[in-house]
Amino acid sequence: MDDCIFCKIIKGEIPSTKIYEDEHSFAFLDIHPNTHGHTLVIPKEHHKNILDIPPEVLSNLYLAVKKVSEAVFQGTEASGLNINMNNEKPAGQLIFHAHVHIIPRFLQDGLQVWTRDTPYKEGEMEKVAEKIKKALS
Repeated sequence: MDDCIFCKIIKGEIPSTKIYEDEHSFAFLDIHPNTHGHTLVIPKEHHKNILDIPPEVLSNLYLAVKKVSEAVFQGTEASGLNINMNNEKPAGQLIFHAHVHIIPRFLQDGLQVWTRDTPYKEGEMEKVAEKIKKALS
């Protein structure tokens, strides 16, 4: 896509701090990191998010995520990692080119990922599960 910032990064039209590249994927440091070493891994093909990415592209993307995650973990001397993919605006997706966040975590870094607990009411869990199972068929 001509106006996609991530497509422009892949083409070298916008500078980035590249971490990794192969024939399918590209990884670079996030310019607004949650912690130092926060890396984005993107497919070279433009796809909006996990809801429209073909399985083979997703598979190649996550092979790169695995490889880059190990390097981020080791290179930053992190204590843990968050691997996250935001899909659609309500989930926090800002750039509509599929991308996976690798966020190195450190003891007492203060970053809070899940700050809310939304318990099910009696019988709700089963109803939600059935709707999801029906959508799988």
